[in-house]
Amino acid sequence: MKIENLIAATYAPMHQDGSLNTGVIKDYAQFLINNKVSGVFMNGSTGDFVSLSTEERKALTLAWSENKSSDLYLIDHVGDPSLKVSKELATYASDKVDAIAVLAPYYFRLNSIDKLVQYCKEVAACAPKLPFYYYHIPVLSGANLNMIEFLKIAPREIPTFAGIKFTNNNLIDYLHSKNFEDGKYNILFGFDEIFLSSLPLGAKGWVGSTYNHIPSLYYKIKELFEAGQMQKAAQLQTKAIRFVEILDSKGGFNGVAKGFMKTYGIDCGPSRFPHSNVSNEVYDDIKKELEKIGLSEFLGK
Repeated sequence: MKIENLIAATYAPMHQDGSLNTGVIKDYAQFLINNKVSGVFMNGSTGDFVSLSTEERKALTLAWSENKSSDLYLIDHVGDPSLKVSKELATYASDKVDAIAVLAPYYFRLNSIDKLVQYCKEVAACAPKLPFYYYHIPVLSGANLNMIEFLKIAPREIPTFAGIKFTNNNLIDYLHSKNFEDGKYNILFGFDEIFLSSLPLGAKGWVGSTYNHIPSLYYKIKELFEAGQMQKAAQLQTKAIRFVEILDSKGGFNGVAKGFMKTYGIDCGPSRFPHSNVSNEVYDDIKKELEKIGLSEFLGK
């Protein structure tokens, strides 16, 4: 099965004291479904997995699985610098979600395709019934490896290999990866700010943080592209970029965007250090700026 449409990289909901608030996830899931989001990528970069304990990551996996719906495909990121921890998380997720994913270890960084395949193979084997995705995000993992070369080896070594979450702006490597073996694998595009650029290359599935907030804008971009209205599509893509820039300017995108979920009645609570938490007054200013650029109509319902 190939995953299509928008997949939200979800936040880790927290109480004001910084502890997990998994009670939010039921409403969070329904909110995403109501906004035509097709799936969830949990415990990833947007979900601050590096600031969570192993037990907290398991608690989020369990909470999403308990609120599982046929309308929402669940991908659990189980990557960790420790192969032992990653395998433990994969084993835990093996009977709870629809797929697992890992990024490359990011402290002692991998410098070869062979090492990356070895790491992925061991993790994937811990959830032998689940599709496996590699999470390619070299700007954070430091594993700046060529994915077309990875694809030449990984599927042979990993029986459950399904595809790649491709969070990189190297569109040449993305295109080659997508077309590899006649498009056999699910190459999910993961760079929201150049969503429009992925469409002529045949992208069908996307994973990103801003799909929590403005999914209807991206569906409109896709609609305009398919109708040949490239100028209008580009104008909307510019608004998507401005959404990121405006929130980022208020203290850093990750923390501010998490807090912005309160706008939709989904209170994900504060972010953990080093992300910023800002006041309600700042969010009032953000909403005014978004209104000025014509984004109000695209904010989630």
